[in-house]
Amino acid sequence: MERFKTGRFDGVADVIAIENLHIGLQTMAGQTPVLDGVSLKIRKGETACLVGESGSGKSLTSLAVMGLLPSGVLKVTSGRIMLGETDLLTRSKRQMRALRGSRISMIFQEPMTALNPVIRVGNQILEVLRSHGLASGKEAKRRVLDIMDQVHLPDVERIYRSYPHQLSGGQRQRIMIAMALILEPTLLIADEPTTALDVTTQKQILALISELQRKHGTAVLFITHDMGVVSEIADTVHVMRHGQIVESAPAQVLFRQPRHEYTRALLKAVPSLHPRSPRPEVSAPAALKVAGLGKTYASGGFLKARSEKRAAEDVTFQLMPGRTLGIVGESGSGKTTVARCVMRLVEPTNGAIRLGSLDIAHLPQGRLRDQRAKIQIVFQDPYRSLNPRRKIGQSLIEGPTNFGVAPEKALARARELMEIVGLSADALDSYPHQFSGGQRQRIAIARAVAMEPDVIVADEAVSALDVSVQDQVLKLLDDLQQKLGIAILFITHDLRVAAQICDYVIVMQHGKVVEHGTAEAVLVAPKHPYTRSLIDAAPGRGWDFGACREIAWPAAVS
Repeated sequence: MERFKTGRFDGVADVIAIENLHIGLQTMAGQTPVLDGVSLKIRKGETACLVGESGSGKSLTSLAVMGLLPSGVLKVTSGRIMLGETDLLTRSKRQMRALRGSRISMIFQEPMTALNPVIRVGNQILEVLRSHGLASGKEAKRRVLDIMDQVHLPDVERIYRSYPHQLSGGQRQRIMIAMALILEPTLLIADEPTTALDVTTQKQILALISELQRKHGTAVLFITHDMGVVSEIADTVHVMRHGQIVESAPAQVLFRQPRHEYTRALLKAVPSLHPRSPRPEVSAPAALKVAGLGKTYASGGFLKARSEKRAAEDVTFQLMPGRTLGIVGESGSGKTTVARCVMRLVEPTNGAIRLGSLDIAHLPQGRLRDQRAKIQIVFQDPYRSLNPRRKIGQSLIEGPTNFGVAPEKALARARELMEIVGLSADALDSYPHQFSGGQRQRIAIARAVAMEPDVIVADEAVSALDVSVQDQVLKLLDDLQQKLGIAILFITHDLRVAAQICDYVIVMQHGKVVEHGTAEAVLVAPKHPYTRSLIDAAPGRGWDFGACREIAWPAAVS
């Protein structure tokens, strides 16, 4: 590929140069180093990817460049951050505000938290121009509509007047890109901008950033834990661990010949897109059977025309004990709607949901409570699924004690489960905030298993985790399944994850199942055009990261 051409950036001026940067955490006991001698350069038109596990210092580096380190908590103790001839560390807060947006801009991971929910998106982009005093009136609106058109938003006049909640995730991220690039900065920092997006939307956003980069010659610092994305966009890769850069190399060199042990471990943890070997068929009765499941949402009413939206339509599948069925598709395809209907968190409009021998699709809540122990759910975000005011032990014994298990017995089982999920039993006396994201997700899994369910629904349970922690959680789920015979309904937009954990895969589009079969049949030899488009959009499809080599994907996919 052209971007990997040797010497492409020889003689090109540095846009940003971070030199021997040290940052300390201010504590009562003194100062603890959290960034230790970080140095990197990004040249005009170059995309540099900063990769590493959560807590490695990636986002901290970007916040230091933006001048957004929390005052009184984190402090730069030495080093320089040179933006051209300007040392950003010598600039005042007022001077940094002037530089942000005009010369350096940032795209954040979650646009719903970065955008103001009560202000129309057009006005939020306008605010960037107004804050820098660069345009007003009709000229300002013209520039906003122009940048919205450049990021390929449809019907820009309508979207200009829309609120964030009225847009899709991909459209909201395009608004963030428009805000970041409207003043044509020389450096764009993108902090995990595609992590929460499905593969096709992710591909569009990556292509958009690349297109705008070529058009404006912007230098890009791209922060991510997704090696597939890195393989698609990076010119240079910097690997971080414990606040240090342990390896830097051109992307092709790093993927083919990683030098550092930590880099090799990261690459090895990336799940392969080729499915694991199929397991034997199960002869026992199905743990879960869904037939003709549909969910229709109605809106309108008084003074407004009534309308209906079919979020799921005629969904049929069965899940065997000790096996995993994956549901994949884009955002809005109906995956989560099906999961929530199966859990009876929303009422299905029609169809049957047979848990064992009992149809729970339309059971009244009084009778449904008795079935809740048989089917449990693990949510995407463990921060929100665990009560921050309750100790871990309280969260783990709550379900069993509600179903009549003696507290002493429930607590003993909780201790066993903590050991099973790889955590100390002593952790039962701790609170959720005292654990990492991966540890919290292990706790959430332990809480679900504590009910001794027949079925676990995992709704994007590993999508927010970095690759090494994701690998650990997937292995944990597989191990628990083998030991306990639990059936798992696994909702994901990550085809690599689906390939490694699922025995069978359902592909959904617009609320309907368009393809269903073994993981190998669906992911290696897909029949439906939509499935092929999903696989074609998967980043890094041409790499076997663990083996450090490029691979030829089966022609049936192409």
